[in-house]
Amino acid sequence: MQEAQSLGNIGLRENVAASAICCEMVQISGGTFWMGSDRHYPEEAPAHQVRVDSFEIDRIPVTNQDFQKFVEETGYITFAEIPPTLDKYPDALPEMLFAGSAVFIKPKKRQESQGCTWWQFIQGADWRHPLGADSSLDGLEIHPVVHIAYCDAEAYAKWAGKDLPTEAEWELAARGGLDRAAYAWGEDLYHHGQHMANTWQGDFPWQNLGSDGYERTSPVAAFPANGYGLVDMIGNVWEWTSDWYQPKHSSEKIKSCCIPHNPRGGTEEGSLDAHLPQDKIPRRVLKGGSHLCAPNYCQRYRPAARFPQPVDTSTSHIGFRCVKRIRV
Repeated sequence: MQEAQSLGNIGLRENVAASAICCEMVQISGGTFWMGSDRHYPEEAPAHQVRVDSFEIDRIPVTNQDFQKFVEETGYITFAEIPPTLDKYPDALPEMLFAGSAVFIKPKKRQESQGCTWWQFIQGADWRHPLGADSSLDGLEIHPVVHIAYCDAEAYAKWAGKDLPTEAEWELAARGGLDRAAYAWGEDLYHHGQHMANTWQGDFPWQNLGSDGYERTSPVAAFPANGYGLVDMIGNVWEWTSDWYQPKHSSEKIKSCCIPHNPRGGTEEGSLDAHLPQDKIPRRVLKGGSHLCAPNYCQRYRPAARFPQPVDTSTSHIGFRCVKRIRV
C-alpha cells in the first residue's frame, strides 16, 4: 500500500494552537502529476497528466476567526446575508425571499426518499450563525468558516492578496506527493484503523455514529496532515476552486509533448446544468468532500473527487482556502 512518509510526525492535532498556523502557507513544487481517477465517479475520469507551476497554498482552510478579521476590516457582507430579489430570481416563491443559507438537518429516522430532503434553506443562517439565527460561533473560532458563496471566497482572497486555487493546483496539493493514490494518505480509507479526516460514519443521512469525534465541522488540524503538511484537504468542509465545472475531464489523447500546463477547467456557459435548462446559474468545482461524505452516499473524501456547485449557493459544509502563485 502506498502511504505518506512520516505520517505520524507531521500530523497536526487540535491541541496545536491554530493561531500559530492560521497565516502559514506551504510551497508546492510544480511538476507533472496524474489528475482525476478512473476508479470512482464518472466525472473524475479520465485520469490524465497535467503540469502545474509552483505555488503556495494555505496550510489550513480559512477559519471563522480569519474571516471575522476580514469582515471587521472591510465591512464585507456575505451573499447569504443579503435577501434575494425577484428580479434576480423570478421563479422564486415570494415567501422564500429572505436572507439565509442551506443547513444540513439530520432526519430522525431512515428515509427512502431519493431527494435531498435533509437540506433546508434556513432564514438567518450565515457564516456568523451556522445553524440559523439563534446559533453563534461560540467555540467554533478555529473551525472552517462555512456558508460561503463563491463571491465571498473570491472577495476574501483579494483582500488577503491571494487567489483561489485552480482544480489542478488544489488536487496536486491534496495528494501530498502520493500520485494516483485513492486517498490523500494511501489506498485505504482508514490508516491502521485511524480516522484520517472528518467524514460521516454510519448510514447517511439519518445515523451519524460520530466515531471520528465530530458530527459537524471540526477544528482545523484535528486530523493528521498530508505529506505536504496540509490539513483538512479532505473532509470537514468542501473547498471552492476557481475552475468552471465540466462533467468530465477531457478525454482527448494527449501526447507527452503536449501535457496540459496550468489547466483552468471548462467555460462558464459549459458549467450550466444541462438537466435544469431553466437554471442559468453557472457552477464552479468544489474539492475535498466534507463531514457529510459517507461510504453509503458520497465517497468523495478523495483528492480526485469533484462536485459542481452553483456560485450563488452557500451551505453549512462549504468553505475554502487560498493560494499565491510564484512569479518567476
